[in-house]
Amino acid sequence: MKAIAICGSPRKNGNTETMLNKVLSPLNDAGWETELVKIGGKPVRGCLACGKCYERKNKRCIIESDCINDCLEKIFAADAVILGSPTYFTDVTSEMKGLLDRTGFVSQANGHLLKGKIGAAVVAVRRGGATHVYDTINHMFLMSSMIVPGSIYWNIGVALNEGEVLKDDEAMRNMNHLGQVINWLGKSIKTSGEQFPAPPAGVKE
Repeated sequence: MKAIAICGSPRKNGNTETMLNKVLSPLNDAGWETELVKIGGKPVRGCLACGKCYERKNKRCIIESDCINDCLEKIFAADAVILGSPTYFTDVTSEMKGLLDRTGFVSQANGHLLKGKIGAAVVAVRRGGATHVYDTINHMFLMSSMIVPGSIYWNIGVALNEGEVLKDDEAMRNMNHLGQVINWLGKSIKTSGEQFPAPPAGVKE
């Protein structure tokens, strides 16, 4: 099985990246194929609302000048998608927002490609606003028919400077447990052998 983690933080080796790697660790141990991709700090465009993804239906966004189509290919091939962002003025980074919008649209335009996949959000925060970031990511997951696993608490780490999140013992325990839950859920889905329910008639595609 495959899991992709995408980091929306522009900081190299920052707290968001540290937490994502902590989530991936149990998956690596369980034999998953994992990858961490950084989009933070890259020139990611926002969605143009042009509707071309609905016309072309080629599983790609019409914007070819940035890294998002490479991410889409990895996301649509994965069983689990873990998205991480620091808290910027109580919401995700602009790069993560661009990824969320464009992924959601391309998925819907091509027959709901995200349906049945596991989706988990990870958030770094200095003090306040983390639940808004958490909600922003999870709302895209939930309206895309993805399965959002819970853990022992919010998937949030309190930190500001590089490496500080490692001192948040509760966050580190939670990230490790989240990875274990994703592993359990992924294996349960695979062994069930049942197809995810199709969208009802009349849903826009």
